[in-house]
Amino acid sequence: MEKTEQETKLVIITGMSGAGKTVAVQSFEDLGYYCVDNLPPALLPKFLELMRDATNNIRKVALVMDLRGREFFDSLFEALDVLDESEWLEEHIIFLDAKDEALVTRYKETRRSHPLAVGGLPLNGIKQERNILDELRGRAQRIIDTTNLKPRELREKIIKTYSEDKQEIFSVHMVSFGFKYGVPIDADLVFDVRFLPNPHYVSQLQPLTGLNPEVSSYVFKWSDTQRFNEKVLDLLQFMLPQYKKEGKSQLVVAIGCTGGQHRSVAIAEYFAKKLSGNYITHISHRDIDKRKGHHI
Repeated sequence: MEKTEQETKLVIITGMSGAGKTVAVQSFEDLGYYCVDNLPPALLPKFLELMRDATNNIRKVALVMDLRGREFFDSLFEALDVLDESEWLEEHIIFLDAKDEALVTRYKETRRSHPLAVGGLPLNGIKQERNILDELRGRAQRIIDTTNLKPRELREKIIKTYSEDKQEIFSVHMVSFGFKYGVPIDADLVFDVRFLPNPHYVSQLQPLTGLNPEVSSYVFKWSDTQRFNEKVLDLLQFMLPQYKKEGKSQLVVAIGCTGGQHRSVAIAEYFAKKLSGNYITHISHRDIDKRKGHHI
């Protein structure tokens, strides 16, 4: 069974080593693309077969192909010819480039060796790479010069160009957790609410969670809770536009109490609701099910 014509999008990201392919593929990942870094060109026909299979949900794919797979590179043009014959596929090649001076500087800053000049001068590898990629550059639908682009600016350029709704993607993920189980490793901001009165010590509230109206009413009735919510909400409303401006695609805000059952859950729900009017907001309660026998 095959997908209908033009239903699947394929973006191939290629170009000069050090020109920003990692930032580019991360940007497409933020746009919801299924991304594969450094796919050998010889495997492209097989990958296309998997994409064409209607039993999967892959509709947008971004592949990075560069000289790290140079032993397969001669087969790339043959694979591109296969793409040209695939009427069901919307194919697009992006070639990332930069001036030699900028590439040399980037290699010096990262202390990396050029893949074609391991142990040698980066400039020698860059010149050799240009000769190899010259024909591929001519087949690209879009050439992006990253010489004067910061990573954030390259990301913004790609998202602005390829986002289906033409809007920058930025989301806030609220996570409640219990400190007794450890702080979430992916948290950008962590707020500790263990100083607030604990519903755990109220017998009728103990088996419930912060999703229960009785628990949330108890948590929010205290003046300290109200002041905390006001101050943190004001802080978030100031900081979120700054993170978005800097090019961050997601901010993970973690709210922690002792066990992750009551206070952190109620307050995370509160902030998620307050921010949902201006941002794409997700919420998860990491430790809400850790304690056996609780009720909502």
